[in-house]
Amino acid sequence: MAQWTQMKQLIPYLATQTLNELYSPSFPMDVRCYLANWIEEQRWEDFEPEKVDQEPQALTLLDQIISCLQNLAGQNPNVVERMRLQHISRNMNMFRSQPFQLVLTVRDVLRKERELLSQASTQIPALALFSQPPAQDSMAAAPPTRDVDLLVLKVLEIQDCRQQIHQLQEELNWERQNYESMQGTLQQTQTNGMDSSISEVTKLQTNIKQHEYNGQVIAKKRVQLLQEAVSSLEKCQSRLISRIKAWRWEQHQATIGHPFDDNLSPLQTWCEQLLGVNGKLRQEVMLAGEPIPELQERLGRLLQTLIQSSLMVDKQPPQVIKTQSKFSTTVRYLLGEKVAPGKPVLFKAQIITEAQARNLGQLGSVPSENVGELINNTAILEHNTSSKSTCATFRNMSIKKIKRADRKGSESVTEEKFALFFTTEISITGCDIPYRIQMISVPVVVIVHGSQDNNALATIIWDCAFSEPERIPFLVPERVPWKQMCRTLNSKFMSEVGTQRCLDNYNQHFLAQKIFDKPDIAGDYSNMLVSWAQFNKEVLPGRPFTFWQWFDGVIELTKKHLKSYWSDGLIFGFIGKQHLHLILKDRPNGTFLLRFSDSEIGGITIAYVAPSENGGQKIQNIQPSTKRDLEIRSLGDRIQDIDFITHVYPDLPKNDVFRKYYTDNPLPRDTTSGYLVVSIQTKVGVEAHCDSPQRSETPHENNSSFYSMDQGNGASASPFYSLSPNNQFQTPFQLAPVPLQGGMYSDPLSNPNGLFPGPDM
Repeated sequence: MAQWTQMKQLIPYLATQTLNELYSPSFPMDVRCYLANWIEEQRWEDFEPEKVDQEPQALTLLDQIISCLQNLAGQNPNVVERMRLQHISRNMNMFRSQPFQLVLTVRDVLRKERELLSQASTQIPALALFSQPPAQDSMAAAPPTRDVDLLVLKVLEIQDCRQQIHQLQEELNWERQNYESMQGTLQQTQTNGMDSSISEVTKLQTNIKQHEYNGQVIAKKRVQLLQEAVSSLEKCQSRLISRIKAWRWEQHQATIGHPFDDNLSPLQTWCEQLLGVNGKLRQEVMLAGEPIPELQERLGRLLQTLIQSSLMVDKQPPQVIKTQSKFSTTVRYLLGEKVAPGKPVLFKAQIITEAQARNLGQLGSVPSENVGELINNTAILEHNTSSKSTCATFRNMSIKKIKRADRKGSESVTEEKFALFFTTEISITGCDIPYRIQMISVPVVVIVHGSQDNNALATIIWDCAFSEPERIPFLVPERVPWKQMCRTLNSKFMSEVGTQRCLDNYNQHFLAQKIFDKPDIAGDYSNMLVSWAQFNKEVLPGRPFTFWQWFDGVIELTKKHLKSYWSDGLIFGFIGKQHLHLILKDRPNGTFLLRFSDSEIGGITIAYVAPSENGGQKIQNIQPSTKRDLEIRSLGDRIQDIDFITHVYPDLPKNDVFRKYYTDNPLPRDTTSGYLVVSIQTKVGVEAHCDSPQRSETPHENNSSFYSMDQGNGASASPFYSLSPNNQFQTPFQLAPVPLQGGMYSDPLSNPNGLFPGPDM
């Protein structure tokens, strides 16, 4: 029994699906539990499918299992467990035609148990395994079938008690009728000395008293069972409500990339089961004979809570909504199949402020003040028989206008949060009165222009990442530890880009340096506090943009043009220039890495080791490529164009790792038009990677794009235009007049000599 003892401790930590696969209906967990000791004493491993001669032994084991279950049923005083055991023993008879299948099933169950126990011992420390609470996801992903089953069995036991009481009452009425009919002849029989009649009357009196006593015992037991059932229902429904809240929280967190299972069917099944149990218990309380006000009140509260908690926002509205733009949202009612037929259920939506959302919890009423005009803000609750869902979908909804609250200090309109408020009145079959149900959406930010989208999204990200599950709407902290911020940035980056590669420690370290403006951070910064202002209110030092605007620009660039490069590990990512100097200083000339631009929104640059003017080495940074640049020519082709970068850090030949990204093919000659065919290539100015005595400017500190290893002067590597001898038109990263030596400017498209240094990074 040692194995089952360990399994009992492990089972709460296993996913429902795993348990269903382990203990099938043909060999339920009950058999494993009740016969644990006997099962582990048998030699199941001796059985093999090819040994047909073992079938008599298998049949013997089947008979022993059925016999054990029947004996346990006969000895069990609990009527529910007794009925359950009898049912299981009857089901076991299905193996009579195939007893070999049973023994192989038991053998495989024991093997799988040992495998699960082995995995648990290696993945989780033994002491921690049996002391920590079960993971919420594995426990709450589906309704606790066993808990609900036990509730149903308890209701059956209560109904059985009621039937016993009814039967006893009928027998009691019959005995009393016989007793009364014999009372008239009792005196005459006593005169005649007929002791047999007196004996019958005495027997009737005894039977009546016994029936009355038995009825009182069963009635008392029935009341006790009712109280136990209501208490069990309260606990089970409390777990359901917790899971509903957890689902809503997980849906909210999905905005920042957290995993989320949007399947509501298990919760719907759970709600419907508890509604059915509640209805049967209310019926049993009404049939109890004497009123039980306390139980009626508790069941009424549970019913109201269940009905009002079963409304979900299945599809949330966009969290950044532009006025005059169409959007949709869907609410789903988990008790939809129990809605009373007749009058259609009409949902209404309105937009509410943060203050109104807070008052909902206090007043529980519809906000009186209208702060926005919603178009197409009503929807009828409709049942879909194929998906078994009951939803109201608001299609083509639009915010025509919005009334904003008075702002405090430097607060902008993109920091103001609203929500959609859904409400209706609904009647449930079997309930006497209609119920008002309501629900609010996740917070939304309303904008009037697309230029506000980025800042509005920052408000939503901060709200989703750092709000508490049971918060007052829509409170969030002003400051959070960097470790929380870092997890949020990583999760958002991975989900938006659609990659499994996360931001590594080097990336995270530079992001901390960036947001705190402390390039010398070397120790543990995980508990340093980041403010909302640092995230998206104050611009970064020396830059015209905030941290979030810069980071979001990198996400957009990577999502649209660099996903495969990032996922393949070809982009180093976020790295500061000091760290860049440190890792490249001992690398040979031509070694390069790809990093996200520190000075431009949505840019990626190539940093490489080049020879300096005095024979040493220096690190050059080629002008960043933006989304517009990469739409003209891909990153892979740009890398192919630049001959003097040869090995990607640390020492991988670029053609080996980037070859699959090269797209250029030999140019065909256009014989139909008579024109020479033109292609676009990337070139970098020669002064970027060789001695250039005619140019010796030292860039401004904030715009410096290289570190000189020998303290010599240098300049950023800039692309230029040229018309090559083979008639290939070679372009820079941006089409604009660029400055030359002495303050002169030249138009790249009109200069035939082909050397046009571009602007510094």
